[in-house]
Amino acid sequence: MSRDLLILIATAASIGFFHTLIGPDHYLPFVVMSRSRKWSRLKTARITSLCGVGHVLSSVILGGIGIAFGVAVVKLEIVESFRGNIAAWVLIAFGLMYSVWGLRRAIKRRPHTHVHEQVGKVNVTPWVLFTIFVLGPCEPLIPILMYPAAKNSVFGVVMVAGTFGLITILTMVTVVLFASAGLQFIPMRGMERYSHALAGAAIVLSGMAIQVLGL
Repeated sequence: MSRDLLILIATAASIGFFHTLIGPDHYLPFVVMSRSRKWSRLKTARITSLCGVGHVLSSVILGGIGIAFGVAVVKLEIVESFRGNIAAWVLIAFGLMYSVWGLRRAIKRRPHTHVHEQVGKVNVTPWVLFTIFVLGPCEPLIPILMYPAAKNSVFGVVMVAGTFGLITILTMVTVVLFASAGLQFIPMRGMERYSHALAGAAIVLSGMAIQVLGL
């Protein structure tokens, strides 16, 4: 393994870590949904990991297609930006709908139930999140992949993509689990019945952070 590739792998790892850490959309939706829907730690980690895989893999596939057909990085970045806008708006829309649903249930003072009880016992929330994360791009990944690809190193492309993906997913899961554990110490009491509405509002804010702040 060349020195250049080692540096590139280290760069991919650091970018994957910080890219995930500064983007609240990578973990906030899972934290608030885990609390409002009372997911176990295992289920929370499993859903977060699944969404992380979809998030990274979609960009890897797009980058692979670009490499195979010689598409310019600029054009791929345009596609990634377009996907990012769609994902942000879908995240906002999902958060709004979930918040309205949660608010209605809180006002009606019905027992604490879950969305899947209204859709044929199918728990749709994880799949909605998965779809959103598949749409959401890993913007820094494709430019990094292009360097080893330009040197005709398939091994380099695999190592860079694998490192970036692994660090991204591990960071997502770690932050989600720690934040979820810390959230348990915040007393809700009278606000407990508004947990779904608050979760939806938090998801809207994470989507707005993408659109307004570009996180």
